[in-house]
Formats: sequence, structure tokens, C-alpha cells
Amino acid sequence: MLIKKQPIALTLSTFALGLAAIASHKTVPMAFADTPIPLTTKVQLTGAGATFPAPLYQNWFVMLSRKVPNVQVNYQGTGSGAGVEQFIKGTLDFAGSDVAMKDEEIAKVSKGGVLMLPVTAGEIVLAYNAPGIAKLRLSQPTYVDIFLGKITNWSDPKIAKDNPGVKFPDLPITVVHRSDGSGTTSVFTQNLSEMSSEWKSKVGSGKSVQWPSGKFVGSKGNDGITATLKRTPGAIGYVEYGFAKNNQVSMATLGNKAGKFIEPTEKNGSATLAKVKLPANLRAFILNSADPSSYPFVTFTWLLVHKSYDTPGKAIAIKAMVDYAINDGQAQSAPLGYIPIPKNVRQEIAAAANTITPSSPAYKVTVK
Repeated sequence: MLIKKQPIALTLSTFALGLAAIASHKTVPMAFADTPIPLTTKVQLTGAGATFPAPLYQNWFVMLSRKVPNVQVNYQGTGSGAGVEQFIKGTLDFAGSDVAMKDEEIAKVSKGGVLMLPVTAGEIVLAYNAPGIAKLRLSQPTYVDIFLGKITNWSDPKIAKDNPGVKFPDLPITVVHRSDGSGTTSVFTQNLSEMSSEWKSKVGSGKSVQWPSGKFVGSKGNDGITATLKRTPGAIGYVEYGFAKNNQVSMATLGNKAGKFIEPTEKNGSATLAKVKLPANLRAFILNSADPSSYPFVTFTWLLVHKSYDTPGKAIAIKAMVDYAINDGQAQSAPLGYIPIPKNVRQEIAAAANTITPSSPAYKVTVK
């Protein structure tokens, strides 16, 4: 079953209603897929972080709680930066982040340690609102210059060169970016730093950056950028593919490092992801791939969980959450605009999750 994707505020409202219904459920099913869940009391998990995967996570966690009422999960899309910060402080059971934690961040986690689990992936697209322009192609030099504030009008000759035969309006460009600490921003700016030495020296990369001067507007979350784009003629901004797709926002076909124009689709994103080799810690960055068939902005997004928890019940609930994510949950990915994780990666995630302590011999995460 797939819960239809809505803007985050509505999804969270639906999520709260789902939890209320679950809380009134008196029976405790003792089977999750083919594996018993040895829980006799309710466990509440609290998470926050990335808005990029929030619609998918909220679907997962509602469905998990319906299958296993003793596991209830509350996730808030606050942005990757806020999620990582709260996780480090120990106020969350888990967090979501579109960028894997750095070594110095991991070192700050004083209790429980960190496992980084890449449970889904997606594409960052350049969504736009240019009246009369149904299709748009942007080469790497062109979109870098737009975000550097060097191209300021849709009638610029560089945009026209990328789109032969298309008449563009004399309309100022409004660049919409994230105003909150964001893993999406980190991935986007890391790629731009790989594409342009000027970008690297003038702006750099990170969850938050100092944007160039000009007509730039900040909005909170992927949902905020999407809403701003829809109401602002002339706007362009970076946003997660699923948000753009489900909100019917136009998306540009982007030039990659090889100079090929690649459309953002689940198929093209999957092809890019398939070429990635994950290290032992499951932390990998896909930066401006030289492969001619690769879409230029593809990223994993991670669940950040602890290696150990205070109680066996909490550890089992976290493992059940991961189990659902890498099995039943993957079927929900593509319909919501995300890229399903390959089986070999899911097996690595399962192996990592099974190291979580206190361990339970009666419950083991497996890949179905």
C-alpha cells in the first residue's frame, strides 16, 4: 500500500492521525514479514532531519506502525543540518541526512556511536518557472553561472545557445535556495565545486553557504522551495526530484561533465547509482560523474542510527524500522520519485543493522 504523497504539512497531519489510530490498537501482531518481532510493549522512536526523503519516510513509518503497532515512529522534516545537530546532542533516536556525517561530527557523538545507512536515493533537479518555456536545457557552464549570479535574465544568450529555436522572455531570473541547513544544499554545492573552480573559490560547499549577491531568495525545506517556485515567475531553484514531480513543477534537462544533456528520471538516476562502489562505512559521494550517461546530481540519503541503545526494546524497534525500509519500503520509492536501493547495498545495510546492541538472538534483519 502506498500513501499518496502530499506537501509535508499535510503528510505530517495524516501521520499524526495514523499514530493516534495505532495507539488505540489493542492486539500485538507477532510477525513482521517472515521474522518474529520480540516486543511486548510499545516503543516510540523519535527522528528528525532531511526534508529530501521526508515524504517517503513518513509513508514508511505509518505503514510500519500499522504492521507492528508496538513500534511507533515520529519523524519531522527539519533539514539535514538540524537533524544532525540534534542527533549529536542525543535528543533523537535517529536522524535523516542527505549528506553523510563527517569524521569530526561523528567524533562529537558521545553516546551510542553512529551507523550511516543509505536507505534510499534521489536526484536533485533544477526546477523552474519560466512562462511559455515547456522544455529547458542547461549546460554545466550555464547553470553554474546562473547560481553564481552572472546570468540574470532568461533572455541571456548562453541560455539561448543551449536551446536552439526557443524564444525566451525578457524576464529577470530569481534564484531560490535553501534558507535552512540542508544536506540537499551540501550535495548541490559539492557538485558545483567539482564543476567550477570559480564556484569553489567564491562560494564553496556545505549545508549552508554564503550565496552570491543578486536576486536570490531563501526558502525553508524542499517544500518551501517548491512553493516559492510555483508562485514566482522567473524563478529557478534546486529541489528533490519527487517534490518537483508530484507538485508538477517544470524540470530542466541538465548537461553533465561529458557535455551530454540528461533528463531527470528514475531510470537515469538508477543508472548513475548502479556505478557507485560503497566503502565499508557506507559513506559515498557521487560528484560530477564523468560517465556520459550519468545525471549530474544523484545522491544517497542516510538514516543515522546509533550502534547501541539503552534498552533491548529500543534496539529492536530501530532494527524493525530499518528492516521495513530496506524491504517493503523500497516498493514505495519509485512511485514517490526516489531511487530504489540495489539488493547488494541492502544486504550491507542489513549486516550493519544487525550489529546494533543490545542484540536480540530472536530478531535479525534480513533482505527479502
